[in-house]
Amino acid sequence: MDSIWKWVIGTSVGMMLALGALAYGGASGATQTAPAILAPETPAAQPEEPRIDFRPAIAANVEGEAETEDDGLSIKSILPVEGVMKYGEWHWNTDAAPDKGKLIVTVDLQARVVSVFKGGHEIGTAVAMLGTDSHPTPTGQFKILWKQRHNVSEKYNNAPMPWSMFLTRDGIAIHGGSEVENGYASHGCIAVPDPFADRLFAIAKEGDVVVITDGKMIGQGDSLI
Repeated sequence: MDSIWKWVIGTSVGMMLALGALAYGGASGATQTAPAILAPETPAAQPEEPRIDFRPAIAANVEGEAETEDDGLSIKSILPVEGVMKYGEWHWNTDAAPDKGKLIVTVDLQARVVSVFKGGHEIGTAVAMLGTDSHPTPTGQFKILWKQRHNVSEKYNNAPMPWSMFLTRDGIAIHGGSEVENGYASHGCIAVPDPFADRLFAIAKEGDVVVITDGKMIGQGDSLI
């Protein structure tokens, strides 16, 4: 597209220079002309320069830019969950999501809710069991470092932590294996209902982003990161 625009603008500048030369010549009474610009010496047998329609090139470029900007970082749709979610509740529906799309997981400590987005569309959400003041769940942006389907916590009396997706080297993970109930907490991990953990584990990959916030509200059109 740049070369086309340069061609179009170059032609316009040439015409402006020619008109400027004529205006200057008329004002001074001189016979200055610009025959090389107004009437270029072109051999009669040489074909005319083809006309360039730059509109398709611009349209194609705009579409390309749209694809680049649509990187799955903005929220395009949210699951229609009515009312306040209860402990142990989870929802999962991939109908609106593309087959291929960036996977991003969000967790908010105040809402105690985990959301899974694929290509900007929320495909899963659940109430989570989080850490305490003495064992807080960290905030920030993390990546899934590794996954372990059948995991037990050596740190906490071999407690089962199936479908573990580790976010830190010291053991903070999203996992199942715990009853998500009011009044209970984790040692900093993000515990979710087993069916939800199973579904997330199946599609999550090492390197996928998990964003943990503390009281941040986002909605359709907002950026996930």
